[in-house]
This record gives sequence, structure tokens and C-alpha cells, in this order.
Amino acid sequence: MNPRPCRPETTRRHFLRTTVAGSLLAGLPAGWTGSVYADDSPESPNLRFGIIALTDCSPIVIAHEKGLFKKHGIQSSISKEASWAVIRDKLQTGDNQATHMLIGMPIASTMGLLGSAKKPMVFPWILNRNGQAITLKSEFLGKVQEDPKALKPFVEKAKSLGEPMTFAMTFPPGTHAMWLRYYLAAGGIHPDKDVNLITIPPPQMVANMKVGKMDGFCVGEPWNARAVSDKIGFTAITTQKLWKDHPEKVCAFLAEYADKNPKTVKAVLKALHEASVWLDDLGNRPEQCDIVSKPSYVNCPKDVILGRLLGDYDLGDGRKYKDPFPMIFHERNCNYPQPKYVAWWLSQLRRWGMVAGAPDYAGIAAKVARADLYEAAMKEIGVVHGGRDDRPETLFDGIPFDPAQPEAYAQAFAVKNLKG
Repeated sequence: MNPRPCRPETTRRHFLRTTVAGSLLAGLPAGWTGSVYADDSPESPNLRFGIIALTDCSPIVIAHEKGLFKKHGIQSSISKEASWAVIRDKLQTGDNQATHMLIGMPIASTMGLLGSAKKPMVFPWILNRNGQAITLKSEFLGKVQEDPKALKPFVEKAKSLGEPMTFAMTFPPGTHAMWLRYYLAAGGIHPDKDVNLITIPPPQMVANMKVGKMDGFCVGEPWNARAVSDKIGFTAITTQKLWKDHPEKVCAFLAEYADKNPKTVKAVLKALHEASVWLDDLGNRPEQCDIVSKPSYVNCPKDVILGRLLGDYDLGDGRKYKDPFPMIFHERNCNYPQPKYVAWWLSQLRRWGMVAGAPDYAGIAAKVARADLYEAAMKEIGVVHGGRDDRPETLFDGIPFDPAQPEAYAQAFAVKNLKG
């Protein structure tokens, strides 16, 4: 049987249909798939964020208060927690879906270290750099400043009397613990043998020093400035003097949550980007302090918070200066989750015997520091960033850290507590 001939009117109707349809489709936005648009909205729009009462929770608070999370499809709420242990536990149980966190905590949780259940976590965003400090009680005014060697005679005397000096940090694998350990060790003081280290939540540091519970502490702002304003202590050294532009807090998620909800995570990062850019306009920092000083957040007078945010440092022992490296939230590629920072933390966990044997530096860094999520989110909003940085770093004691050789770095220190 011969095929049916194509009639002229059929050809004409087909031509008109396809031509008109093509013209209409050409005018539609990207993402249209025939009858619906591709859904780019967050998979889980309702997020509760955990925070601790520290100035560096500001990006999360500002993104919430200024409607930036809502702009990107996130219905946010903020839960102020009592301690870093609670921050960890509430993320692990899913009570909070995202959190303000010390950079060492996702590493410890992923590895199951220092009392943490083994629960993989990730950070695709560094919230801030700089802005922490080591505070000593007023007894050491004029005797100890940036050089920890000046502290060593006092430590030795107290130890010889059977009354070792006590220093507080906020969480064993956290930033404040590592800054304090690094500072003491640079002065020839072994933090596990020569002094007592205790854990105190950040907002309780000043009150505990006031009643004589400690000789010094390391914490984020505004609690160092508060110790100065209350005249119970002074700042020996800021952490940006220990390590210029060091990483500090991160926005962390459970790895399982991030894998199941990548669009939700990217929406969070987009909002944090806008908040962080706003925060690094110093003209906005008075308003920042008006917001974060509220009892529901930091609960500290805004005037105590503002000075150091602007780089105006009164250390409480006569030293006053304008710091060119105060806390930042966006500038100098601040937010990129650099794998080398995970490697540095692992080197210190190794140095202090918190992990036995050489850890898988590169493997753990790849799991925890999720640059892929960061880069994807920034690409979607057209943000140009500085990318991955594998350059060596040098802290205040002059010992260089090569990210390609973290194990050699861990073993190079005179004061250490290696295991395995």
C-alpha cells in the first residue's frame, strides 16, 4: 500500500503550530520545562539556626533580622544556646538544622573525637575571621603582654607550690582552645602538664574570672572587652596578632542534611553573603551592635561591642591602638571554606594527642570543607570570589605551616603531646 500523501493543508497547519510554539518558547525564562518551571526553591525551607552569644554570630542574626533568609526562600528562626556542647548536640539530633560553630567542631564530630558521637558534619561557609583574644586577670597588669615567655615564671612558681594556674577556653577542639594552647606553648608552657585547662561557656567567662576561678581565658568578643570595661582583666594578645586573618566560626550542617538539601544550603549561603557584605561596611556596624546586643542574641551593652568591631582597641593595660585587622565577615575571601584550615586544625589535634597517629589530612578536609557548595551558591548569584588558597601560613612564633605537609608541622613543635 502506498503511504498517504501529505496534504498541503496538513503541512501548513504543522508549520504554523511549530513556528508559533517555537516563538513562544523562545521568550520564556530559563527553567521552563513544558508545563511547569524547574523548582529551584529550598527543599526544606524551615530552618532553625543555633547561635552562641558572641559577636561573630552576626551574619546569621543579620540575615534573619533583615529578611535576607526569607528573600532566598528560608523561613528562619534562631535558637540561642547555652554552650558549644549544646550547639553540637542540637545539630546532631536535628533540633537545629544549621548552626554557628567553632571551626574545629565539625572536624571532631566527623571523626568522633573528644566526646563527640561520630556524626559527619560539613561547613560550606566561614562566618568570620579575627576578633578573639586572650584575657589575663589584673594581677598580671604590666607584667605579661603579647610574649607568652613573660608568663612562664608565674606558671612555674604556681606549679611548684602545688597550685597550678588555671586557664579557660570554650570547647576542647574549638578555636579558643587552640589559640590558648598555641600561645602557652610558644612560651614554653605545656598546656596539659603545667597548667589546668577548664571549659567555660563564652557568656560566663567574665563572671567566673571575677570570682577568682581562673587566671586567664580565651574567648570571642565581646567578652574580652567586657572584662576590660568591668576592670577585672586585660587583653594580653588578640588572636589576629597570633595569626592574621585566621579562620574562626563557620556555618555548619550535618553532612546528611547538606547532601539531601543542597538547594536549601545554597539558599542559606546566598543570604549569608548579603549579610556579610552589609556587615563589612563599617558604617553599618553601629546598627549591627543595636541588633546583636539584644538579650535574645549577645546580651551585652552595644557600646562594649562596637569599639573592637571598629578596630578601636583598648587592651586595659595602657595599650590603645587602631587595629587594621579587626573582625571581618566578607573581605579578603573570608567566606571560602579552605581545606588548608581543616589540615591546620588536624595538625593541632595531632600535636596535642587528641587523635592517635597521623590523620587523613586531605581526606577529612575534602569531606568537611565543602567548597563545592560554596562555589555553586556564589556562581548562581554572580559573586566572584578568591577561590582555593593553598599558600603557607605563619603564626606569631614564626613557624611556617605548609598545607602540603601538615604531619611534619605537627611534629616540628618543641612543646607537644603526640600519641601513636
